[in-house]
Amino acid sequence: MSIQHLPSLRLGAARAHRSAASPLYEGVLWRRSAAYLADVVILLFLDLVLHALLIVGGLFTFGLLWLLTGAVAFLPVAIIYGTLFIGGGEAATPGMRLFDIEVRGWGEDGYRPDHWQGFLMTVLFYATVLPTSFLILAVGLFTPQNRMIHDALSGVVVARRDR
Repeated sequence: MSIQHLPSLRLGAARAHRSAASPLYEGVLWRRSAAYLADVVILLFLDLVLHALLIVGGLFTFGLLWLLTGAVAFLPVAIIYGTLFIGGGEAATPGMRLFDIEVRGWGEDGYRPDHWQGFLMTVLFYATVLPTSFLILAVGLFTPQNRMIHDALSGVVVARRDR
């Protein structure tokens, strides 16, 4: 991550091309919610498959792989999933792509985030959402471009892809 792409801690005013009234941000909140639910379904399926493989593999390793079933829980799989997809070429998880949104860097050029920013955004999401029982997401109702705390801290914004 270069100096110009370092995360900004400011929730302040946006530039003219990134104004809150821009079509880039129309319906982003409901799309993000629906995309997260779609991603949870995918993550639960992945988690189920991984646990089934560990259980079957444990039969062949005399129970050694069963020790990993605790480590391969929902949260580590979710962090890897978010990091790989948000930091990847599409800059969106499969759920985000389904609802036509993507993650972009908070800057004039709107760069695609790298894996470090994908990791940071995902970890900050779970670090802020889990202790507050999703109440922290209400911040998006009151900020320009409907940015969440984890977006601002990781230096990204979520916008529509089709605009």
